[in-house]
Amino acid sequence: QVQLVESGGGLVQPGGSLRLSCAASGSIFRINDMGWYRRAPGKERELVARVSSVGTINYSDSVKGRFTISRDNAKNTVFLQMNSLKPEDTAVYYCSGVVGFNIYWGQGTQVTVSS
Repeated sequence: QVQLVESGGGLVQPGGSLRLSCAASGSIFRINDMGWYRRAPGKERELVARVSSVGTINYSDSVKGRFTISRDNAKNTVFLQMNSLKPEDTAVYYCSGVVGFNIYWGQGTQVTVSS
């Protein structure tokens, strides 16, 4: 079993920044892709960014140039630096990790962008 624990969410004003962290633990031999998804109220969950074990990165168009994903393979940790936040970034952010043929999810952390 694999556990993912997120931290770093909160309330921030438009234009502000937040940094999310997600640490994986448990029966891990190798984590392939790690990523961040989000679900805004009334919307489907969507990909924000993901990074492979060799560093290949994908971003959604809505966050390109504002968010940066990174990972520390030695610590099985993934980060999401979010800058120039907008009210439309408000959502629950979920960490994901792929181990073998299974995808695991964190419990989610709320990010609210509001003045």
